[in-house]
Order: sequence, then structure tokens, then C-alpha cells
Amino acid sequence: MISISTTTRDCLDALAVARAHPRVWATAGVHPLYSDEGPHQWENLGRCIRDDKCVAWGELGLDNHYSEPTREVQRRVLDEQLAYIASQRDVSKPIVVHCREAFDDLIPVLVNSGLDTSRMVFHCFTGGPGEVKKVLDIGAYVGFTGVLTYRNAKDVQEAARLVPMERLLVETDAPFLSPEPKRGTRPCEPWMCSLTAAFLAELRGVAVGDLASRLDENTQRLFGVNAEVA
Repeated sequence: MISISTTTRDCLDALAVARAHPRVWATAGVHPLYSDEGPHQWENLGRCIRDDKCVAWGELGLDNHYSEPTREVQRRVLDEQLAYIASQRDVSKPIVVHCREAFDDLIPVLVNSGLDTSRMVFHCFTGGPGEVKKVLDIGAYVGFTGVLTYRNAKDVQEAARLVPMERLLVETDAPFLSPEPKRGTRPCEPWMCSLTAAFLAELRGVAVGDLASRLDENTQRLFGVNAEVA
């Protein structure tokens, strides 16, 4: 389980939880919907990211679904965060990206940051085929949640068919977005990823076991997390 941080304060809490449990890891970043909760102490991200139990930056990005925080605030904090990450040249860890209704705004920013976009994952992907092609064009991974299983998510399902197997991930986005038939259940627990994976396997016409093995491989390649750790 990877516990996602949302501010430069709760990244310390996420790391503390990860340190206390052998099968839990953490990330360090400022979520765009928390970008107005400054001042941001970027050095806290640096402290966390150097710990072996912190496996990624983020989540970070842009969210155009809500009017607050404003796009100006989100963009300013995103630019500051990317600049800080780029300054930490002794650290090489992936980035968890939050992108909601903001692909055309966010992708150029990420490309122009100079950071390695092939080590980014667009988590909780809710776009369609057009959006996923833009993500794939920059070499990023794509993470799918229980949304994939919803009957009204045909565009997401079509997008999931297009992602190369080596760039697929499945996640909870806990506590929300539990997959069918557990939709509406909170929290979305880690085991529920098996439901999303089973749906994805059927969608793509592959055996569940084969897909599960590939998802483990992808997770280990991107995050350095060993799914078999005791």
C-alpha cells in the first residue's frame, strides 16, 4: 500500500505510517486541491523523499473540476513544486500526477519541467481515448481505479484498452471510488483492487493471473516496491 500525501505537513505523517508497517510506503507532494494551504515547506518533501519508505513525489498536478483553489494558485504551487523537485538532483524517484479535466494545461507544464515524464503515473485516470493518447505520447504510466468498472464510464474503458500492458497500474484512490459491486462502500480497501483488475482483464481479453503479474511488475519497476515483501 502506498499512502499518498497531499501537503508538506501530512507527508511527514504518511512517512511515519510507512515506517511503522513493512508493507506500507509513502509519497511526498502537494495535491492541487490543497495548494492554497500554505506556506509550503518544500524542505519537508526533501526530508521525506530521501527515506527508503518514501517511493515517489506527489501527488501533484492541476484540477480544473473545482473553482477553488483558483487555477492561478494551483499553477503557481505546481511550478514551485516542480522546480523544487528538479533541484533535488541526487534523488531519482517517480512522480504521481493528479490531472482532472486539465490534460491540455498540465501536460505541457510537465514536459517543459525537464523531469522524466516516463517516470510519471497519471493516477485515477478518468479521461477518454483522446486524453490517454496524450499521456502515452509522453511515455507516462496510467493508473485506473474503481471508476473503470462503472457502467457510465465507457470513455474510461475505451482508454484502458489503449494503454500498453507495461504501463498499466490499478489503484484504490482510497477512501473513494470503490469498484463494482462495492461501489459506494467506504473506505475503498486495498483488496478491492482485485475487482478492478478482474474487470480490466476481461475488458482487455487477458487472463486475470497474467494481468496481476504484469501489474506487480509495473508497480515494482516504477516505485521500486516489492509486492512480495513480508
